[in-house]
Parts: sequence; structure tokens; C-alpha cells
Amino acid sequence: MIENKPLVSVNQLTRFYGKVCAIKDISFDINRGEILGLLGPNGAGKSTTMQIISGVLSANSGSVSIAGYDIQDSPKLAKKNIGFLPEQLPLYYDLTIDEYLLYAAKLRGIKKINLKEKIDICKERCGLENLGLRLINNLSKGYKQRVGLAQAIVHTPSIIILDEPTSGLDPKQILEIRELMHELSKNHSIILSTHILSEVETICDRVLIINKGNIVLDQHLKDLLSNKNSLEKTFLHLTENNKKINE
Repeated sequence: MIENKPLVSVNQLTRFYGKVCAIKDISFDINRGEILGLLGPNGAGKSTTMQIISGVLSANSGSVSIAGYDIQDSPKLAKKNIGFLPEQLPLYYDLTIDEYLLYAAKLRGIKKINLKEKIDICKERCGLENLGLRLINNLSKGYKQRVGLAQAIVHTPSIIILDEPTSGLDPKQILEIRELMHELSKNHSIILSTHILSEVETICDRVLIINKGNIVLDQHLKDLLSNKNSLEKTFLHLTENNKKINE
């Protein structure tokens, strides 16, 4: 019965920054093995939503459940199931890849006997197996992104939360990171936050469009596209209508 329950359940999240409402009554579920694209223009509330789900921020109201654990009531148990890569990479540039991943693994509470195995596995999955002694500061932006992804999966989480994972990369690096995300999706559920429409079409099973802090669409991508709608036209139509409603 547990397997049939949503892996992530988000219920009526609301968050204010001062008097500004960043998100209002956001609710959705994510199933095991699903890749959800959280799509919206800059400032729509995507990053706020991601940070609340990952436990970085607290909501003013609402709740988040990860694998059956409430992120506020049982944060340690909930966060064992989460791998998070924020838009600003959480890297220590004066460490080597091996040193950094060892540090990340210890923070995640991985037992000493399993440390090397876990680090080797995540390096292999992220294409870093021969680069462990390289200083992070000397890596290209694309490989720094890979190191960020490696720290997010070192503890084998149920869900990976990625905030703008291809931001600032060149076209070749974008293709490499997308291919890596496809590979990771075989063993993890993924929430991908982006404002790039083609990224959602390429990677995601389901799209959730958020604008002005409100959800304006939640639909499986294949159903949306089978109705001869383009994601671009749908996105523009919904965000423009939502702007008018909020004016």
C-alpha cells in the first residue's frame, strides 16, 4: 500500500516575503519514478516552492510530506529521501572532487564502511570516475554541475530536486546534463525547475506551470501534446491570462 502513495505530497503551501506573496495555496503530488517539470517565468515562485519542499525554507502555511514524513515534524527522516541541487552550486572550490564528496557523504550520515562505495557509484553515474583528484575550482562549469549532481545523489535519495540545472551552460554542456538527468531518472523521481520550455519537453513526464505564485496547469506532457497543443503556446496563454487575473 505504501508504494501506491505519492512520494511527495505538497498541500496548500503559502509563503510571504514581507508583504509580498511568493506562492499561494500550492498543492500537487509526485509519484515514484516520475519526472515533474516545474515551469514558469522568472519570479513565478518556482525556487521558493523547491526550497520549501527541500526544507531550506519554511512555509507560512501548508505542509510537505516526503515518503510519508512531514518535512517540518520529521525533517531528518524526510531529508534522507531528498537530494537537492540549488541554482547556486553548493561547492567548496578549494577541495578536490573526492574530498568534497567525502564531506557530503559524511554530512548525509553514510556509514564509514560504505563511504568509498557510495562515492565511487555516484562519481561513475555522473561521469566523474577518473577526476576524483581534480580541484573543483579548475573544472569547467559543466563538470562543476556534475559534481553538484553527485552530492545530491550520494546518499541514494528517493527524489532529486534540481533548480535550473542547466543555467549558464553552453549547448554541449546542456546536452550532457540532460543526458545525465535521463540516466538518473531510472533510479530516482525528479523535480526539475526551469524556465526553458524545450528542457521540459525533452526530459519530463508531467508539467506543472506556475505563474505569479499560482499553479495554472498540472498535466501529463503526452496528454498536453496529444491534443495538438504546443507547450510554448499553452505556457504563453496561461501565464498571460494569469497576469490579467492578478492585475
